[in-house]
Amino acid sequence: MENVISVENVSMVFNLANERIDSIKEYIIRALKGNLNYEPFVALKDVSFQIGRGESVGIVGANGSGKSTILKCISGIYKPTRGKIRTKGLLAPLIELGAGFDGDLTARENIYLNSAIMGLNQKFVESKFEEIVDFSELRPFLDVAVKNFSSGMAARLGFALASVVNPEILIVDEILGVGDAAFQKKCGEKMEQLRSNNATMLLVSHDINQVKAQCDRAIWLKKGVLVMDGNALEVCEAYENWTKNHSAFESEASS
Repeated sequence: MENVISVENVSMVFNLANERIDSIKEYIIRALKGNLNYEPFVALKDVSFQIGRGESVGIVGANGSGKSTILKCISGIYKPTRGKIRTKGLLAPLIELGAGFDGDLTARENIYLNSAIMGLNQKFVESKFEEIVDFSELRPFLDVAVKNFSSGMAARLGFALASVVNPEILIVDEILGVGDAAFQKKCGEKMEQLRSNNATMLLVSHDINQVKAQCDRAIWLKKGVLVMDGNALEVCEAYENWTKNHSAFESEASS
């Protein structure tokens, strides 16, 4: 099987300010004086895995485990502090849907703007415009500024735009938790359609049942370290058992 995602010894370290700074003025003064103090936060530590074409892989773990960070590294949003990431094929990152929209522009204008950012030519966008609008179900709001959209409406538009390109690699981060039940079902069906066309899917979700249902393989991250990589049902079961035991230990410790 051909690998389309290769993650090799990836680490990601963020420098977090360890003192409270109440204003931009104070920040600038401290910066000029060299008085800014930072504390390193290791979000990912020496993570390695490969994903083959057509695989559907879920990433599970508690909050702060590095799930979204690794997706952003693979998508090119973050550059890893150390290590290498390689992808092969057209990639559509469904991460923080709508985050890249210009709030002062209308939905119609954002469709063309974001398509250009994604590298799509205008002729292709025009041929897919009606499909994008129909999927988003936002036709009455096409000429409304996106800043007036709810998060669910922005997510609809973002998913419709990102998925219409029929990507070879689909990166999905908790998007099915946004919007109503009908929209979530529609997203799920679209992802199944892409998978049937041999697209590779990398999914982050707090819904373990969703990972079990949609993924053949799962990766468990804990505090930025890869703990387990294997059959989705087995990894999810191990993670669920750890979660139950961890929760029980915390309850006993606090009682």
